[in-house]
Amino acid sequence: MKLFKILSGLSIIAICVVFFASKIFLSYWHTPIKELQTPTIVSVAPGSNFRELALELNKKDLMPWPALSIVWVRFFEPNFVLKAGEFQLPALASPAQILDVLNRGVSLQYKLTLIEGDSGQQMLAKLLEAPAFASDQSLSLTVDKLSNSLSPAAIKYMQGNDNPEGWFLPDTYFYAKDNSLLSVLNRAHLAMLEALEAEWADRAEDLPYQSAYEALIMASIVEKETGVAYERPKIAGVFVRRLQKGMRMQTDPTVIYGMGERYKGNLRRADLKQDTAYNTYTRHGLPPTPIAMPGRAAIYAALHPLDGTELYFVAKGDGSHYFSTTFKEHQAAVQKYQVQKRRADYRSTPLSPSAKKQSKSIDNQG
Repeated sequence: MKLFKILSGLSIIAICVVFFASKIFLSYWHTPIKELQTPTIVSVAPGSNFRELALELNKKDLMPWPALSIVWVRFFEPNFVLKAGEFQLPALASPAQILDVLNRGVSLQYKLTLIEGDSGQQMLAKLLEAPAFASDQSLSLTVDKLSNSLSPAAIKYMQGNDNPEGWFLPDTYFYAKDNSLLSVLNRAHLAMLEALEAEWADRAEDLPYQSAYEALIMASIVEKETGVAYERPKIAGVFVRRLQKGMRMQTDPTVIYGMGERYKGNLRRADLKQDTAYNTYTRHGLPPTPIAMPGRAAIYAALHPLDGTELYFVAKGDGSHYFSTTFKEHQAAVQKYQVQKRRADYRSTPLSPSAKKQSKSIDNQG
């Protein structure tokens, strides 16, 4: 009887201890951490375990009593796996909320947007400003070195050309800190390859392209010449008809691309006469590579050009263009719209069907 009383007393004491210990733990587990005054980013290196992280957070006053959290994870969270990445802890988070953030494993995401019409050089310049890539060794990439990231399918299209221009689909890409720049660029490249092949399979008939790569080249020109989105198919139609008639494309963006660093923001008549592989005033046909990154809408327009008779267009100064069927009509449009003050978004146009008329129409531009 006496033993029973002793055991009963011990049981009551044990129950009380467990009760108060549980109460203390739950208070700790759900009490906001006062040192977490603002949202805080926590980096978890690959291969780290929760014990190491808890101790590290404790050193930063972000997790009091780390042993309690370690014991909880060990005995009550058997499926918990600490993932590598960056995780944002909310302000005044409790240990329970911290564990929930880590348990969900949703790493902090950064955003990278590639812009339609940007060249590879412009793309790389913007990547230097992208967050989380500051220490990435791949930032030493040049446009030429980007060709190393192209897929075998793209290289086959290019037939020995190693210029990677145009092979990255403009879009917004999300990535985590542990993603390399090259991995994001590879996603953009594969997205472009998929988009190009899908659009090529559904192309219109009787186009002057020998391959999907030539369509990509045309799409890049359409992208650079387009000021308002609805004109893409119409601009593509002009260029397609010029190619079909054996006329030179005569588009300024190709000349500018061929000039490279020599271009200082002002295209002169002498530049139009200076022959390069990209000068569509001095050479027939398409240039050897794209001149920029075309968006999917430009690729679609290049493969579904609008029917019509127009062979010329001139910028009106507001981003849109005036389209002409005859050179005489085009000359009148040049006189009407070129005398206006050029806006920053002004785009030049194909000018003439022959070298003689080409010179005359260039003079009209002043």
